[in-house]
Amino acid sequence: MKPAALIALIETNGLSEKTLTVERNAFLKQAGTCDTQIYFVEEGSLRVFVVDDLEERTIRFGYKNNILVSLDSFLTGAPSDFVIQAIKKTRVKIIPKERFMQFLNQDENHLRLWVGILEDLVIQQIEREKDLLTASPKERYERVLKRSPQLFQEIPNRHIANYLRMTPETLSRLKKS
Repeated sequence: MKPAALIALIETNGLSEKTLTVERNAFLKQAGTCDTQIYFVEEGSLRVFVVDDLEERTIRFGYKNNILVSLDSFLTGAPSDFVIQAIKKTRVKIIPKERFMQFLNQDENHLRLWVGILEDLVIQQIEREKDLLTASPKERYERVLKRSPQLFQEIPNRHIANYLRMTPETLSRLKKS
């Protein structure tokens, strides 16, 4: 679904409960908490990460016109290890699960929309797994650049480097070549 269509859908159906501003480096979600809300990023940027042996491992980003959700927690209602942190001052529309589920159950087209969103998330996750299995830093960089060129305009290099499992210096060299 195109961002403009998604924005219109959120607005016309009154899906968002409120708008929240998250200051730079502040947390939208902490590890070990349950979060069943959907976040629509109006402006700014966020990162989703887990902590592994005291090291942060970035797994996803969200920026303008993206939807971000702690999907495991959203689906199960259980706590998640995911952390969501603002990279820069960010404004998100909050869509509570209950309201979203009511919306889905109102119309078969809404259910198809949800299936489409889930399919997109699965494809993104498969692409991410391929990135993680790709041994060459150059290949990982080129795959992500081709798939998400906007990422390199919205997200600082140090976070992209973490996402790509390389040092910021390596990323800098790859971007120059």
